[in-house]
Amino acid sequence: MARVISVTLPLWPIDRLRRSAPEGISGSDARPLVLAGRVGSRRLVTAACAVAQELGLSVGMPVSKAQAMVPGLQVLPHNPQADAASLERLALWVLQRVSPIVAVDPPDGMVIDSTGADHLHGGEDALLETLIGRLVMSGVTARAAIADTWGAAHALARHVAAPMHVAEPGTAEALLSPLPLSALRLPPATLASLRTLGFVCIGDLLHQPRAPLTRRFGPDLCRRLDQALGHASEPIEPLRPSELVEVRRAFAEPIAAAETIARYIGKLVVQLCAALEERGLGARRLDLLCWRVDAHVQTVRVGLAKPQRDPQLLTRLLCEKIETISPGFGIEILSLTAVMAEPLESRQVASSLLEAPAPDLSGLVDVLANRVGARGVYRMAPVASDVPERSVIRVAPLSDPVGAGWPDHWPRPTRLLPRPELIETLALLPDHPPVWIAWRGIRRKVARADGPERVFGEWWKRDAEMIAVRDYFRIEDEAGERYWVFRAGDGENSETGSHRWFLHGVFG
Repeated sequence: MARVISVTLPLWPIDRLRRSAPEGISGSDARPLVLAGRVGSRRLVTAACAVAQELGLSVGMPVSKAQAMVPGLQVLPHNPQADAASLERLALWVLQRVSPIVAVDPPDGMVIDSTGADHLHGGEDALLETLIGRLVMSGVTARAAIADTWGAAHALARHVAAPMHVAEPGTAEALLSPLPLSALRLPPATLASLRTLGFVCIGDLLHQPRAPLTRRFGPDLCRRLDQALGHASEPIEPLRPSELVEVRRAFAEPIAAAETIARYIGKLVVQLCAALEERGLGARRLDLLCWRVDAHVQTVRVGLAKPQRDPQLLTRLLCEKIETISPGFGIEILSLTAVMAEPLESRQVASSLLEAPAPDLSGLVDVLANRVGARGVYRMAPVASDVPERSVIRVAPLSDPVGAGWPDHWPRPTRLLPRPELIETLALLPDHPPVWIAWRGIRRKVARADGPERVFGEWWKRDAEMIAVRDYFRIEDEAGERYWVFRAGDGENSETGSHRWFLHGVFG
């Protein structure tokens, strides 16, 4: 089942202007702003910020009327060409990070084929949340929806998403029925004629005879309906800017056997590596697109820990994913693209038998990351924080050393729990260790203990930690098992913590 994401950027011209030329507009978002352009001989509002829309301004309104309604209104010229170019750059950014198939949906949207890519991001909900979050952090207002078809996702993103919506497979008709006719991407003249005839929502058209509709409005109306419901295909032409390194092979006769696909993948990799070498680049992410004879596209994405152009390594990584390709009735075009590439300079290998070659784990990391997902391969690095759960962070497995280490003046447990777990205990306040603890239904008598080690809250993060403290103890039960427990608070002042006890780690 194909899954498609539609992203709409309702304030794209305004957001693009604020990101690219912040010195040309007011520093305060409270001041209304509109963009103006000429439609024929008239000067009309082509985009309005959220504040301007709340004051009653809308797209298509004459600029003179807008200025009369809102004194002090900022009016800047609209540049559709710059909007389109910037939208394509944003789509390229999404292509490199989300899915191999991304296309621009002008004037203010993108469409993404997320089939098979959602599990790499933790599911469809997590994928949409991450995508919208990163856009918002970049200063872009966005809404997104995922559905079975481009038409359904496009309609849901613009009329339902707040700011995201995930449609269950097979529910397109039920979700689209109450939506207005404008959700079908029809020309304004067709929409006006349909309203004149009494059609209000998409559901009014679903069970109408097709022949009269086609004779009256042409083939576009029924085609849009079929595309939204999944009865007609609507292929997505993937974005491929000229700066990307791409090689492709078209076949006179479609191929389907795994051995044949592997053979031609090897040939494409050799061509791609030669093209990368000419530019002094190495691939960080490869996309293999398999165009089937039925217009469907099967995709394979391979990520690399560092720039590479070793044909054997790249061929092996791609061929390991052939089993995920469904050739259908045959593949007529294979396309291999380096969607992310970085400079790669040749390095001299050891020139003497006495020199030990530097260990290179990138091959192992690439194999593991492409089997279990990039998020499943990482290493831990220290962070300057006394709060234990904040003192480590996940980093890329081959990232440079951070140049810091964990504090060694107090022992730390070999296993730190993801979050502290509440325990029952008995202890003499304020400085004595527990006499016994009950954790996960088992009561343990404490034989030995050491502490307390006081950890203060990080007041610069939030006000609640201004006076918060924890008192940590290392304890050992009668069976010789050792635990790391703490009391929230100093044992005297209730404002420093709840005085409840928690288990935070286990010593090996």
